Amino acid sequence: MTAPIRFPRFFVTSPAPCPYLPGKSERKVFTELRGENADELNEALGRIGFRRSQTVAYRPSCLDCQACVSVRVVASAFKPSSTQKRTLKANDDLIATECRPWATPEQFELLQKYLAARHPGGGMTQMEENDFADMVEHTSVSSYVIEYREPGIGAEPGRLVGACLTDYQGDGLSMIYSFYDPEHEDRVGLGNYIILDHIRRAAEGGLPYVYLGYWVEGAERMQYKVRYRPLERLTRGGWQRMPEQEQKRLIAEATAPRSARREEALPAKDGLASEYKLTD
Repeated sequence: MTAPIRFPRFFVTSPAPCPYLPGKSERKVFTELRGENADELNEALGRIGFRRSQTVAYRPSCLDCQACVSVRVVASAFKPSSTQKRTLKANDDLIATECRPWATPEQFELLQKYLAARHPGGGMTQMEENDFADMVEHTSVSSYVIEYREPGIGAEPGRLVGACLTDYQGDGLSMIYSFYDPEHEDRVGLGNYIILDHIRRAAEGGLPYVYLGYWVEGAERMQYKVRYRPLERLTRGGWQRMPEQEQKRLIAEATAPRSARREEALPAKDGLASEYKLTD
């Protein structure tokens, strides 16, 4: 007789300063992902807006704010823009390899370079190599590190220029954390290319979606997510496709000259599970 699936227990974090909107506080609801049904639980929670961090699934549960919105790209209907087509063409010589979730010193060195350039002063800049190993290796679900390398010489692997910790779900790919060489002299758009490659992988694998995590309108460094069309967002009525005119407006705002946009400092993305303490 098959043992019944236990309904997970949920917990709430203590309020803390919001990393995205000044003057706001954040709170998260979370549960542990453990046992033989961890994959199924992670997928079910992902469909209602949860994200994974190591062996924890979480989502915002703020008392006075609903600015964090879960978004996903409809991979089968995706049509790249002219800029995205150029990004694909410029980086299509990269060799992408699915690796088991095992951290390497080479990955950690690339992550440090990425954080120093993109998220200076963020909490993740204090990560040590064992913290990075925890982020990658402590998983109870089907996940991989997809490495992006330049062509090598002979049997030698090429230079590592990007990587993404990715969960494989029944309805798509969930991009947990990506990083890349932000100062590569000969390549532009590496971060965008990693997303575009995931969209292509999902479409080729018959998976309908690529989950991009949370989008916060008005948070400067979150706006890249609106550039991928069509985009769905999670609402009180379920997943709904963002209206084309609204997305065009958001893309225009996101691609406007920096001087025309509001400047704000934003820390690194979530990567560690240390904030999730098991208290009701």
